[in-house]
Amino acid sequence: MFIPNTLLGLLGLTIAVYAQCSNFLIDDFSRPTPSGFNNLTSWTSDDNSMSSIALAGGLLSFTPKPDHSSYFYETLPCYQAATQGYKALSLTVKGPKDASFMVEIQTKQACTDNEYQSQWVVISGLTGSVQTVSISLSSFPGANLDGITGFVWSTYSQFSGYEFSNLRFTCNEEAASSSTSASRSISASPGASTSAISTSTLSTLTSRSVSASSTGRVSNAQSGSTSRRTSSTVSTSQARSSSSATSSRTTTLSGSSSTSRSSTVSGSVTAQSSPASSSCSNLLIDDWESQSRLTFLFYNAMLQPSSDDGTMKKIEVGGNRVTLTPNKPDTSYFYSKTACTNAQAKGYGGISFRIKASSGTTFGVQLASATTCSGEDTSFGFQTTRELGWTFDGTEKLYSLPFSKFTTIDLSKVSSILFTTLSGPVQFGPMAFYCGTTPSEYIVKTLPLTSTSVSTVAAPRGTAAAKLIDDFSAQNLNSLGQWHGGDNDAAVTWVKGKVTLKAPDADFAYYTQFENTCADITAYDGSYLHIAYSGSNKFTIAMQQHNSQCNEAIAPFPETWDSLEAARYATGNNIYIPMSHFNIVRSRVVGLAFKGFYTNEAVTLTKIQIVSSVPDNVHIPSKLPSGNLVFACKRPNSIAFAIDDGDPTYAQEVMEVIRSENIKVTFFTVGAPLRDPSTNLSNIYQDMMTQGHQMALHSYTHPKMEGLPNNDAIAWEYKQDIDAVSDMFNGLKTKYFRPPFGNEGARMRQQLVSTTGNSDAYIVNWNIDVEDWLWATSSQPEKQLEAFQRDLEKGGSLVVMHYLYPSTVKYLRQFIQMAKKTNKKLMRVDQCMEDPEAPPL
Repeated sequence: MFIPNTLLGLLGLTIAVYAQCSNFLIDDFSRPTPSGFNNLTSWTSDDNSMSSIALAGGLLSFTPKPDHSSYFYETLPCYQAATQGYKALSLTVKGPKDASFMVEIQTKQACTDNEYQSQWVVISGLTGSVQTVSISLSSFPGANLDGITGFVWSTYSQFSGYEFSNLRFTCNEEAASSSTSASRSISASPGASTSAISTSTLSTLTSRSVSASSTGRVSNAQSGSTSRRTSSTVSTSQARSSSSATSSRTTTLSGSSSTSRSSTVSGSVTAQSSPASSSCSNLLIDDWESQSRLTFLFYNAMLQPSSDDGTMKKIEVGGNRVTLTPNKPDTSYFYSKTACTNAQAKGYGGISFRIKASSGTTFGVQLASATTCSGEDTSFGFQTTRELGWTFDGTEKLYSLPFSKFTTIDLSKVSSILFTTLSGPVQFGPMAFYCGTTPSEYIVKTLPLTSTSVSTVAAPRGTAAAKLIDDFSAQNLNSLGQWHGGDNDAAVTWVKGKVTLKAPDADFAYYTQFENTCADITAYDGSYLHIAYSGSNKFTIAMQQHNSQCNEAIAPFPETWDSLEAARYATGNNIYIPMSHFNIVRSRVVGLAFKGFYTNEAVTLTKIQIVSSVPDNVHIPSKLPSGNLVFACKRPNSIAFAIDDGDPTYAQEVMEVIRSENIKVTFFTVGAPLRDPSTNLSNIYQDMMTQGHQMALHSYTHPKMEGLPNNDAIAWEYKQDIDAVSDMFNGLKTKYFRPPFGNEGARMRQQLVSTTGNSDAYIVNWNIDVEDWLWATSSQPEKQLEAFQRDLEKGGSLVVMHYLYPSTVKYLRQFIQMAKKTNKKLMRVDQCMEDPEAPPL
């Protein structure tokens, strides 16, 4: 077993050597969460391996899973226990009566080694009461007690509650008579129970056993040993909600021994407009361009791992700045990998970035290097803001990390930067390697916000009489006697005559319905939708279209809708939209939806009506093309499997199933991972294309597109993804796009048309959802089959799924065979849309 630990020794604490030995606390379990820093400021966690785990009042309480997969570990900064005079490891334990568990020590012969060795002892015969387990360090033969990097508790024989507290090194091998101790040399005292650990539990153990007596002594600790390479990993994932996607990245960041600190001082510096050498240009680490790139995909601008591993209270990205808000100074950190940069050869003198922080703010900064670029961090340099001479006053200034202050790292292989022990919120600007010895600032090249002239169209008077849709005189019904309401009651405040909407995110919508089935409003084609409002106009107005049978039991319902940007049609506190601008079948309208909110600012609606004319001061903008929003195939008797990105581990299995079932599918791919060579996705998808499958767009960093702050941010996502697909797939151009999380709105549709250059671009959602996001990792993964069959029976034809989870991949063949039983033809998305540019069936 290895210890998954991002911060193994990253903080490089040097423990003072005392002339006289005194017991040394490793973990008093006083932090707020089970995973976090111990008293040596090193990482400790169960990696979510326990059935349940909690921490309160200095007591770690947990219940292991019955599949023997549970463990808990503590990391140490390559601790010199022998030199310090420590003889034993002591832990206060309460466990089920007669239960046993294994204790593993991990050590290195030298703190700079990539390999570590493991030895084990087994503690058995627990009493069911609180007792102290004292394990003689001599119980671990061959372990380098001056290179201890971790302890692991695992292989629990019983699966009810355990409690740990007060982990420490002690100076004596034997503790008080009320304690339980483990030692290879002590025989069982009278009344001691003995339980055997089978060789099947861990191959390196024999059948010899350790037992605990009723008076707290443990007999004959049998140890096993092995040697393995240090592999300190951190998995970061986002739980998926309905119609969303999940990204999981595993990154490696490991550390080693103590860090040499110097007391040199470096203050803030003045921005320089040009690098010191014309042959050198500043190298960007992160420009904080995208929230989702950082906090969903966990990439920096170098497409290297970057994360807080969930330790921050909040990370906010905007305006090429990131704001880090820590939970607590001793538990929050943030790192960014730097691609094993050869700063020495390229002439970089350090790293610079702007910082804004309140007066008195402090934190630590660590730089690391690797022995080999394919390996892990092995050398470290650490400086506090005080040692750097940094002070803050609430204004933004440029600061630098000169490499001259980090003499312990290899400048030919600079591999990571870590920020830790933040005393309060900090804001960072673009971070980059700077050229020469004079710090200079990386200037992000930004284009001015797009400003386009708005063409207007004539606004002739209509012939139909006015029609009141909603004056909000009733809480649950509109003026037509039909339902109105929102997705989230907490976001809706109704008082007689008005409703106020404060959207929590871009997924929220408020609806007002025209009919229970289909409303024919073609008589109003020459009229105008009028909305009286106050507050924000940063939202979308959509008119929904029913399916051809006007039956909500048939998928999809609604069939589609057209989305218009409220702000474009607003004059003062009134919005006027020509009914003809809603590009749907207006003979089967469901109603209106107010959606795609891209601000948390409130809007208050007071009246919705259809009127025959607009005031003289109102100018109607031209209708912008908004593409095709589809939830179903257009070709009769067709079904398309549209698969979003997944785990490359399962890609070959997915391809084999698809190949053997002899079908063609469409893959929607996220651009940033496509450019990351470590994912191998570009090669995988190249192979899929040669076999006739369709590649399509899924954004660059997987954000909620309509929730982005402006058109330029939306266009950036599209352009980056389009370029990535083109670069990776021999100039491939596509007009098919699946919105992350299914999130849609007027601006993202307009920008898709603009950036692809296709007025008939497709926004591809779905009407068959296998619900892998809900069931794949649950105790009932077979529910995915039920979800597929349910939507299939409703007439569904357009599938959404991911190959992120083994259960979903396992069911893929069954999904395909269930679809084949409908006697419909399975094909690519472009084929099921009857696209004339699609390959023939």
